[in-house]
Amino acid sequence: MIRGIMGKKLGMTQIFDTEGNITPVTVVEAGPCTVLGLKDKPKARVVLGYEPIKETRLQKPLLGYFKKLGQAPLKHVKEFESADNKDYKVGDQLKVDLFKAGDFVDVTGTSIGKGFQGGMVRWNWNGGPAAHGSMHHRRVGSIGASSDPSRVYKGTHMPGHMGMDTVTVQSLRVMKVDAEQNLILVKGAVPGHKNGFVVINRSKKKAFRALDEVKVAQSAVKKNPMKQSKAAAGKTGGKK
Repeated sequence: MIRGIMGKKLGMTQIFDTEGNITPVTVVEAGPCTVLGLKDKPKARVVLGYEPIKETRLQKPLLGYFKKLGQAPLKHVKEFESADNKDYKVGDQLKVDLFKAGDFVDVTGTSIGKGFQGGMVRWNWNGGPAAHGSMHHRRVGSIGASSDPSRVYKGTHMPGHMGMDTVTVQSLRVMKVDAEQNLILVKGAVPGHKNGFVVINRSKKKAFRALDEVKVAQSAVKKNPMKQSKAAAGKTGGKK
């Protein structure tokens, strides 16, 4: 089975469980994605395409690639790992029903751009003294010695462009899947702006766990034996 699918972030909302608890979720429109190719070496991979686009918006080499396959032009093309390619063939449509409620996924997107920012915003600097006599409120300050090393170290935190980075949020739980509208609701926040392109992969750290197992796990929490012993000592001993 393929490990992931492409989609776009629609926004955030909240849902309620049977007991009335609120869960913040991000709504992602995942798929449909078209299978464009199959690769077996060095690992099994499936090439997927997502989001239709006009032919005039594509470069000629990429447009020729789609014409050779006999498929309509698609904006995004990406490879995904697969356990076995026998279940897929070129032209198949993969939808959000690859996932189910209780799965854990890793979502990758491009963070929202913040433009040029100073060091206090970009790197959370404390800043200098705020009194009137200070000449160093929000400035950079010294960034290196004069004689040794006589240069600025690479990676020094400085003001600059903030945001627009590729960010992956791991182990987000799938709360609901709407196969008819190709929607998937994941618990928590997803990087990027509304209608931003995202990639959803099965989590590498957590496996499927039914949603109703959470309540069982919370009710079966073991108590700290040290606290139990102290409580027992308080009942039997102490001041007379």
